[in-house]
Amino acid sequence: MGYNGVSEERPGRTRAERVTEGLTVAVASVLSSVLLTGPAVVFGTTAWHLVTDPGTTAFSRLLTPVLFLALVALPLVLARVAYRVGRRKGRERLTAAVPAVLTLLGASVVLFAVLCLVVVYAD
Repeated sequence: MGYNGVSEERPGRTRAERVTEGLTVAVASVLSSVLLTGPAVVFGTTAWHLVTDPGTTAFSRLLTPVLFLALVALPLVLARVAYRVGRRKGRERLTAAVPAVLTLLGASVVLFAVLCLVVVYAD
């Protein structure tokens, strides 16, 4: 029998499962935002210096900010794709958000690692 809205017991997930999913989404969102802030600031500053440098070509002035913006936006695009796939499978919003935010966190960690490698090995 289906849920008729009268009984106290609801089919599906328990409150603890929803709280766990909500905490996962919140913590991973904050961590990914913090990890994306560093590359955004560094890439933005670098792009500004490259664009305003007098010896820079017009092609570099256009390409550099676009490339850096694409690198910072890539984790957000990947997370949106993961969320849309979850919603297409008929999952609830919070349940679909967990893989999406974990994708965002993973992509943010990769981008942050790339930034660290660039800073360490740039000469």
